Amino acid sequence: MSVLAARVTVMTMTVALCATVPALAEPLRLSLPLACDYGRTCVVEDYVDADPGPGQRDHACGLKSRDGHRGTDFMLLSFEAMEAGVAVVAAAPGVVAATRDGMADTPVTAVNRDAIAGRECGNAVRVDHGDGWQTLYCHLAQGSVTVGPGDRVARGDTLGAVGLSGLTNAPHLHFGVLQDGRVVDPFAPRARGTCDAEPGPGLWEQAPPYTPTGLFTAGFSTAVPAFDAVRSGAARAVEAPAGAALVLYGHVFHARPGDRLTLSAHGPGGEIFRHAVTLEAPRKQLFRAYGRKAPPEGWPPGAYRGHVRLWRGDRLIATRHADIAVRP
Repeated sequence: MSVLAARVTVMTMTVALCATVPALAEPLRLSLPLACDYGRTCVVEDYVDADPGPGQRDHACGLKSRDGHRGTDFMLLSFEAMEAGVAVVAAAPGVVAATRDGMADTPVTAVNRDAIAGRECGNAVRVDHGDGWQTLYCHLAQGSVTVGPGDRVARGDTLGAVGLSGLTNAPHLHFGVLQDGRVVDPFAPRARGTCDAEPGPGLWEQAPPYTPTGLFTAGFSTAVPAFDAVRSGAARAVEAPAGAALVLYGHVFHARPGDRLTLSAHGPGGEIFRHAVTLEAPRKQLFRAYGRKAPPEGWPPGAYRGHVRLWRGDRLIATRHADIAVRP
């Protein structure tokens, strides 16, 4: 399942800035805001929406954004990585302006969506860097926030850990950059509303590499679906009887020859399959699927999760997950 396609709103916090921040002599420069190995244990899934109207595009005129998205989403490979703990760190020195903690690490659903209204950022930290610059770190794990308002932080200091709080259903950090309250794309700070395929480092000391290739979505079905059903969403099954086949699919865009797609799934009994396919002659859009028939006694009832990941050589390009419940 893809990260829920909804606007992530920069939270309003009432805690006042408790220290004076000296003006920066140079423009804001950012480091990676979480302790991961980019391209191996984390990857950007969604960038700031550079389209000022309806629709979306990233800073390079690519597809890797969502309508109204106001930050950069750094995705972990799995829920297990989140549970092991991945630190969220200050991307630049500054003073903590506000924090929030105490929200549960619960994937958003139609049932609990209204309960988080106004707190879509989840557990979070906002850091003031002077000259009107602030950074925002959303969806932190409950109880993980290690700083408080007024604390001075150096680049790389731990602020919390990646979690599942707020408006999300996959473990990731939503990283926001603001100047005087205005959303800034750290990859193209001067190019909002325009496109630049090679924008340079932006605000980054060393920008995470960009590629236009990605995954629209991943999903489970009970048979190999038709492409039209994958694109429309009709292929997705959220529950299945114990005797049904379990088929995982991934919808890819702008792949290159030689890119590798991996599909794996596990359930109450452990791993049920793991498969890799090399994309020899990809089109602008394609999907691949893999699955298994149910064993004679049927699948054990419970929750099943699949992961679809796209690789270029040994570098991770994109990752999505899907869930399905097997009923008795």
